[in-house]
Amino acid sequence: MRLPEGLGLRVTTALLLLGGLLAALLLLDRLQLAMLLGAVVALAGYEWGRLAGLRRPTAGVYGVACAALFGLALIALHAAPRAQQGLFAASALFWILLAPAWMRGGLGRSGRALLGAAGILVLVPAGLAALALPVERLLPVMGLVWVADTAAYFAGRAFGTRKLAPAISPGKTWEGVAGAVAATLIYAIICAVPGAPFAASARGAGWIPYLVGVVLLCAISVVGDLFESALKRQAGAKDSGTLLPGHGGVLDRIDSMTSTLPVAALLLSRTCAT
Repeated sequence: MRLPEGLGLRVTTALLLLGGLLAALLLLDRLQLAMLLGAVVALAGYEWGRLAGLRRPTAGVYGVACAALFGLALIALHAAPRAQQGLFAASALFWILLAPAWMRGGLGRSGRALLGAAGILVLVPAGLAALALPVERLLPVMGLVWVADTAAYFAGRAFGTRKLAPAISPGKTWEGVAGAVAATLIYAIICAVPGAPFAASARGAGWIPYLVGVVLLCAISVVGDLFESALKRQAGAKDSGTLLPGHGGVLDRIDSMTSTLPVAALLLSRTCAT
C-alpha cells in the first residue's frame, strides 16, 4: 500500500496538537480549560459559518456567538446536571436520527438559518461534554475516535471497494468502517484490562453494554465525519479552513469529536461527576 503524499505533515501536526492537548488537560484549571474550549468553539464556528454561506465578517460574528452560547450554557448548566444530561441526550438524538436522515435528503437544500442552527447544536454540546468528562475518561474516549479514524483510513485504502456514501465522501468505504469497528473493539478491550481506565465498566455481564457502547461511539464518530463532509460538499470546499497544516481547518480535526463526545458523556453519566 502506497503511503499518501503529505502524510508526514499530517502526522507532525497531529503530534503537536496531541502535545498541546495533553498540556492543556494536565496544566489548566477548569476556568482556563473552559476559555480554551470557548476559543476552539469560536474558530470552529467561524469555519462552520463560512461553509454555511456566510461572508467573513458575519461568519466571525457567528463564531463569537457560538462561543458566547457555550459560555452561557456552561454557567446555566453548572448547577443543573440533569439539564446537561438532557442536552447530551438531545445531541445524541440529533446524531443518531436526524443527521443521517438530513444527509440522505441533502444538506444543499437547507438554508443558512437552518445550517447555522445546526452548527450551534453540533459545537456547543461537544464543548460542554469535553469539559464535563474528567480527564481520565475524556482521553480514552478521544483515543477511541483517533483509533477509529486512523483504522478506517488505512483499512479503506487497503481493502475498500464498497462506497459508504459516494455522494458525500467518495473515499469512505464500508471496509473502512469495518476496520474502524474492529480496531476500536480491540482498543476498548485494552482499556478494560485491570488497572486501565474502564476496568470497572467491563466486569461479567458488564462487557456486553460496554462493547455495545463502544460500537455505538464508533458509528457516531463516522456520522460526525460524514456530516462535516456533507457540509463541505454543499459549500464546494475541500477543507473547512487552512489553520492546521496537513489537516485543513479546526472542523476537519474535530468533526468526529463533535458527535462522539456528547454521546460518550451521556453514556458515562452514571460514573462521571459533572
